[in-house]
Amino acid sequence: MPFRTEHTLAGYARVAVEMKTRMRDHCATLASDQYTRAFVEARWAALPPTGDETRRTDKLTVMLNRVNSTVWAHGEAYVLAPAMTAVIAAAAQALDLSGDLLTADAAPTDTGVLFLPEPIYHRDPAGQVSGIAAITWATVASPSGQSWLICGWADRDDPEDPHAARIRDHARQDPTLPSRLGSYVLTVLDVLPIAKPVPAITQPDVDETDRDWQTAPDGRYLITSDTARVCAAIAYAFWRIQAQPISVCAPAPLDRAARRRAVRARIVHATRVVMLRRTSPITEPAGGPPKWHYRVRFLVRGHWRRLTNSHGQAYRIWIHAHIKGPDGAPLLHGEKVAVLTR
Repeated sequence: MPFRTEHTLAGYARVAVEMKTRMRDHCATLASDQYTRAFVEARWAALPPTGDETRRTDKLTVMLNRVNSTVWAHGEAYVLAPAMTAVIAAAAQALDLSGDLLTADAAPTDTGVLFLPEPIYHRDPAGQVSGIAAITWATVASPSGQSWLICGWADRDDPEDPHAARIRDHARQDPTLPSRLGSYVLTVLDVLPIAKPVPAITQPDVDETDRDWQTAPDGRYLITSDTARVCAAIAYAFWRIQAQPISVCAPAPLDRAARRRAVRARIVHATRVVMLRRTSPITEPAGGPPKWHYRVRFLVRGHWRRLTNSHGQAYRIWIHAHIKGPDGAPLLHGEKVAVLTR
């Protein structure tokens, strides 16, 4: 029951509940525990040795399985309409959270699941491309304080996702592999501290000769930044933009049969579809006499604007790409030239 075959709010809600139920059930299996353990060992292999790596891996595996099971069962579901994918991808590409202070109410809900019927792709330091078809978030506590735990998930059965293709390659040697994986496969994880500056990222050194440089499927959105926390950037961009006038968050109706199944399985079945609402260009707020008189129109690229609320807390809003200038003025077309040199 994939999202790519649905185009209605009711269809999105039905698939969201089905996927949440499947993933909740999968998180309770031994296969999920084994995959999470392997993911943790690979993810933290570069950390300095402590002499007690087994205990650290056990604790992280238990915590991840517990949090993921809770989020898939009780997190509120959001579905990003395909028309919004380009907006969120552009905002995430332009985002650097280093040094920012995130609050406990940065997200619309304490736990949540964001489904992306049209995945956003990212390339890891080794050059491999994977799609992010779902994002989950939750708050976790540790001795150092509270943090946002944000996980990115690839669609196991996406025919265009290179990560799904790698799974199919491995399945030729181990036919039982697909049955031991959930509908979504954990591929990336980010942790953002709450009420503390977000630390800068240090990218690992990778030998260029060892890179298997892959490209994203044609027409899909690929985040290429080497410094951004890709999963966290997409999640934060969604958190901010879904609350802005550029988007509308519409409750999706759920048919009676699907609702009954969700209630029996104790799955939170409320689903919201986030769609693009603004159709007119964004204009500058009127605050006194204009300082400039434009005689041409020109394209303003999408960008983040930093603001401060009445309590002195800093926050961002996304200014979508728009055309600036008086109506009827000539449109100035910018041209880009790429020069390839040794």
